[in-house]
Amino acid sequence: MRIGPYSLANQLFVAPMAGVTDRPFRKLCKQLGAGYAVSEMVTSRPDLWDSLKTSRRANHEGEDAPIAVQIAGTDATMMADAARYNIDRGAQIIDINMGCPAKKVCNKWAGSALMQDEALALQIVQAVVAACSPRGVPVTLKMRTGWAARAKNAPAIALAAESAGVAMLTIHGRTREQGYKGQAEHDTVAHIKSRVSIPVVANGDINSPQAARDVLARTGADAVMVGRAAQGRPWIFREMAHFLATGTELAPPTRSELKTWMLAHLHEHYDLYGEHTGVRSARKHLGWYVQSFGAGGLGEAFRHRINGATTCDAQLTAVTDLFDDWSEAPATDHSPWKMAA
Repeated sequence: MRIGPYSLANQLFVAPMAGVTDRPFRKLCKQLGAGYAVSEMVTSRPDLWDSLKTSRRANHEGEDAPIAVQIAGTDATMMADAARYNIDRGAQIIDINMGCPAKKVCNKWAGSALMQDEALALQIVQAVVAACSPRGVPVTLKMRTGWAARAKNAPAIALAAESAGVAMLTIHGRTREQGYKGQAEHDTVAHIKSRVSIPVVANGDINSPQAARDVLARTGADAVMVGRAAQGRPWIFREMAHFLATGTELAPPTRSELKTWMLAHLHEHYDLYGEHTGVRSARKHLGWYVQSFGAGGLGEAFRHRINGATTCDAQLTAVTDLFDDWSEAPATDHSPWKMAA
């Protein structure tokens, strides 16, 4: 699997999720088997580039190449400038966001709202490619199947984007109208793959090794992108990689591995955000972790504790105590609480 000059480790990608796919999460997912990760979106508005939020999103210290940054906006010139800004800060691949369904994004006609205006969408693609090409930086595009069920225009945009010089397409199998409701359909992905010569990535409801296999087989896609299924379960990538390579399921991670990963994630998280913001923004990750464990009452007590914690040390101690308590907890039939120590 290649994007421009970059050869990737495998065909398993981490989706750019706002407030989730930050540097610590990307690094952990790559460590646990993801071949590629795209940053959460960075605004194209220059007046926000110096904000703390944008500076954190543009931070790639210690991250394995290639560094891929997603940009969002509605003005072609500003998007081109945003591409250059992020290249100057280490971006090696620029991804254009035409897939975000969030109202606060779409209300400004950014994200998937751009799919309603194909002319503007193409202007943005052309401007970003023109800004990136002289510096040897590939441009990719992430979009939905369309704005609504009656307007599935992803195939038309895909062909135009390929002609404009886009190096890879990622298609989420839902319309903007659907948000994250219902089931993703990948027939549109298969259709686009049959029409273009650049790599195509399937996204949406790829939540297990078996789903990854099935979507790859059904669509002919070059890769799959995993979003919500990786929240609290970043090891899903190594499970997928093992299954695709062998056809067998990988044994669940041990308690020791889980503890090591969670604590390492927290330390990276605090390093990026500082104590005040880091403790608060880590809560969602910790909640997702115990949800994926199926921890029952022990998990509820843990969530209550970490949500009340106001210091890094308090959260780190809570994680350590969780695993100490785990060794005393009764196992359930279908829970990772049965994992080896």
